[in-house]
This record gives sequence, C-alpha cells and structure tokens, in this order.
Amino acid sequence: MSAHDLVFKLVIFGDGGVGKTTLTQRYVTGVFNDGTSMTIGSDFHIKKLQIDDKRVLLQIWDFAGERQFRFLLPTYVRGASGGIFMYDITRFSSLKNVNEWLTALTSEQDDLKHIPIVCVGGKADLEDKRAVTPSMARMIAEEQNFIDLVECSAKTGDKVEKVFETITRAMMERSGQV
Repeated sequence: MSAHDLVFKLVIFGDGGVGKTTLTQRYVTGVFNDGTSMTIGSDFHIKKLQIDDKRVLLQIWDFAGERQFRFLLPTYVRGASGGIFMYDITRFSSLKNVNEWLTALTSEQDDLKHIPIVCVGGKADLEDKRAVTPSMARMIAEEQNFIDLVECSAKTGDKVEKVFETITRAMMERSGQV
C-alpha cells in the first residue's frame, strides 16, 4: 500500500513580492524566512498531510511572479489539480492583475479553467498599510469564481494552514474523494 492515498499538483501564482515563497516555506517548514530571494522560474515543494481519513501528498509549485517568467506558466501548470492566486493586501495592483494571471494560467489548457482556486491575501500582519479591503477582495474573488478568500500572514503563521486545507479539501471534492 502506498504512503499516501491522494496526490495533487497545486500551483501558486501572483505578482512578484506578494509572499508566495514565504507562504509556501512557512507551510512546508513551519518557519518564516524574511530573507527570501526572488523565485526564478518556479520552485517545487512536497508536503504530506492528513485530511480526515486520507493521506494526501501535495506537490506545491511556487511560480515566479515577475513578468519575464510568465510565458513559462502554461508549461508548469500542466496537470494541476488546484491553484492559489496570491496578492499582497498592501498593494492593490497585485489584486488588480488577477485577470492577466488567469489568462496566462489557462491560455493553452481549457481544463485549467475549472480547477478550484483560492484567493489569498498575503501580509495580513501589515494591517496599518492595507490598500485592499476584504470586501474589495471578496468582490473580485466572487467575480472570478474562486472557491474562497483567505487573508493570512506567513510572518505570524495566521491562517496559513487554513489556506492549504481549504484548497486541498476542494481538490479532494473535485476528484470525488470526499
């Protein structure tokens, strides 16, 4: 018998500097590293978790946010079971760019138009610098048919687990495993 019941490929995408890498590292290692450097292309992580009675293996693809790497996205996301679109609550432009990201994500693969995606507002610990209200983000998340909106902080760890549990449960549901 295998060490896990389910395997899902999860892609994390959004503008550069929104916190995708620190979110992923916090989730995978439990540690916040504020000295993270820019992702070149993509980075890949594995996380094993238990959801109800299922052992799940997440293959987490952290995709570079800089425009010069965007052409790579369709290749990296092939076969994805779910996604996390991440923006920075202190930078409205990072949320406003959601359509560009979704177009890049689904440009060559119609099957990706129907994967579950969670909208994640990063850097929630910077409330005093907030540029995106939760209601504004929720409106955009609903327009895009995202399954949920979660604001989290990789720095404090607040709601990091919730982000990944939410998307994992949605991927399980979509695959008929709930």
